[in-house]
Amino acid sequence: MRQLPETDRDAIRIAQDPHFSRWLEQVTATGGCAHPVHLSGATTTVDGTTGEIIRQYDTRDEPGERLLVRCRNRRATVCAPCSRLHAGDTFHLVRAGLIGGKNVPTTVRDRPRLFVTLTAPSFGPVHRTGERCRPRRDGGTCEHGRPLGCGTEHTANDLLVGQPLCPDCYDYTGHVLWHAYASKLWDRFVIDVRRRLASSAGLVQSRFAHHARLSFARVAEYQKRAAVHVHAVVRLDGPDGPADEPPSWGTVDRLTDAIRASAGRVLVRTPYSPAVGELLLHWGVQLDVRPLYADGDGTGNDAVAAYVAKYVTKGASETGAGTDHKVTTWADIDTAPVSGHVRTLMRTCWRLGGLPEYMPLHLRTWSHTLGYRGHILTKSRAYSTTYAALRAERAHHVGHADTPEAITDAHWRYVGSGHTPGAALIAAGVAEDLAECRRLSADARHGEVRADHSSART
Repeated sequence: MRQLPETDRDAIRIAQDPHFSRWLEQVTATGGCAHPVHLSGATTTVDGTTGEIIRQYDTRDEPGERLLVRCRNRRATVCAPCSRLHAGDTFHLVRAGLIGGKNVPTTVRDRPRLFVTLTAPSFGPVHRTGERCRPRRDGGTCEHGRPLGCGTEHTANDLLVGQPLCPDCYDYTGHVLWHAYASKLWDRFVIDVRRRLASSAGLVQSRFAHHARLSFARVAEYQKRAAVHVHAVVRLDGPDGPADEPPSWGTVDRLTDAIRASAGRVLVRTPYSPAVGELLLHWGVQLDVRPLYADGDGTGNDAVAAYVAKYVTKGASETGAGTDHKVTTWADIDTAPVSGHVRTLMRTCWRLGGLPEYMPLHLRTWSHTLGYRGHILTKSRAYSTTYAALRAERAHHVGHADTPEAITDAHWRYVGSGHTPGAALIAAGVAEDLAECRRLSADARHGEVRADHSSART
């Protein structure tokens, strides 16, 4: 035993525990969560009319007197099982706003709907993929002596892709501050779209909400250059939301025109700084607006929902932008496993975060996300269902729903998180087994579908 690695010794110790089977049930119930939360407490459910106890649960009967629950981390690099669950919820949340379901009427599929991509502006030339990166016939160098062009044909996996041609010429300050104000820029963009729709329909702008409602779900994605761009599903409803038909003037073309005009118009001014000055922040010139049609022409509804769900679960190590965990000191930035470009962005966040005029931005707190402070996924209230509703529906499906007219008295406290080395090894095995079961089940379903198609043809 002494010659075994610590992880193996710990796994054997756990397996020999008399309560191992119940502990394994808890781990399986969390889907093999990599960083479960440990809770201690009790729940008592009584009939609100008779006072009879319906259910009673206490962690004193559990291994270690604690209950393991999912960490619910969205990042696949942090916890793959919880990330998969989050991706599924995101898919259904976005899809419900496109075709209905989850208490959203199916008539939304006939509304004006667009899939919009807004990008960050240029902060300096970077290496890119293509036939030739940045060819220049006359060559030339910048003021720092570096070439202004690049004739290399970079592959998608080339580490140079997204890196500045000249780090000294690159506007790192503008990049960080654009990230810090990106959410505010989006808010102003949405407000301006509403105003332009009202003006184009001959309405007083303040009366737009009495005639129509703009609903959306947006996700932020880091590009190779470590700059965020935004994918959004935008839908035009009547004033009461998804169940209400939009006005006759609410067309796809009018919505498209309003979005294109607003994307090129809205600005955010940063506070004046003696060190930086005042910056005017705006969207990049690259804008993509694609109509979503109910008859299947163009980009598919499921494809859009899957696309959004995929990017919600991506960790920083997958995108090459920042880290999955916060940094607390300058030394943490020096040792972070990131590229030189990203490290400079993190250092810029730290430096700007120390200036009094930028204190409200909390840039040092958000150095690990390169100054971006918004949620990865945000939606308007009336777009579709919520994560909370989806989780409640899942709890009802597995039999954990509350009984009508029942009163629940719950007392819980946090007592820890994570796994010991041996427990982490066992949990990873559980997660792999569950993933393999899902894969085999999916293969079986696809096989049945192919067989049905074959029999139908014959």
